[in-house]
Amino acid sequence: MASTTRRPSSAADRRAALEKRILSVLEECLRDGVTYTELSVEQIAQAAGISRSTFYLYFRDKVDVLLRLSGSLKKETYSIAESWKPNGSDGGLDGLARTYELILRHYREHAALLAAINEVAAYDPLVREAWTADQDRFIDNLVTVLQEEQRAGRTPADIAPELAARVMVQGGGQVIAQQVSHGDGSGDAVVARELARGYWYGVYRRPEA
Repeated sequence: MASTTRRPSSAADRRAALEKRILSVLEECLRDGVTYTELSVEQIAQAAGISRSTFYLYFRDKVDVLLRLSGSLKKETYSIAESWKPNGSDGGLDGLARTYELILRHYREHAALLAAINEVAAYDPLVREAWTADQDRFIDNLVTVLQEEQRAGRTPADIAPELAARVMVQGGGQVIAQQVSHGDGSGDAVVARELARGYWYGVYRRPEA
């Protein structure tokens, strides 16, 4: 009977596992009520069961950890938003409302991280620029969707896609952030429905002027 040997984990696998642990630990600390400004590299490393020197092998500083977490948060959110198409199988007003509700649920699961990103973005240009760049990705996607809808004759030609997309992303983002920060989740479905109605009837299916 031939024996099988298990291949040892590669350095890349070990690195990925440790990075994931550090990111997870930071988010846990934030959920426990520690503010990001209070949190030190020493605390993060200790919670992850590593030394400070090991931490610095993977991250430049604690802002670098936050940048990677914010990137992961936005990546998942973008995946949710991109899956909705106005004329798709799950399109229309109801589909848009469900999409906003999913985004609210996703952000609520990471509410402490979202609060930390907003906190640091207020004074750290690196975090602010990264967050803005992520917003631009959402805007670019919406511009493409609106242009496709205009070509198909379903969205009025007098709507400026870039301006409308920026209003939806930035305005909707502010509403969602406020709802996650100050609501307990009970009103999420209502907020999602109102966002969907506003943008569906105000942009996607607005009467032609």
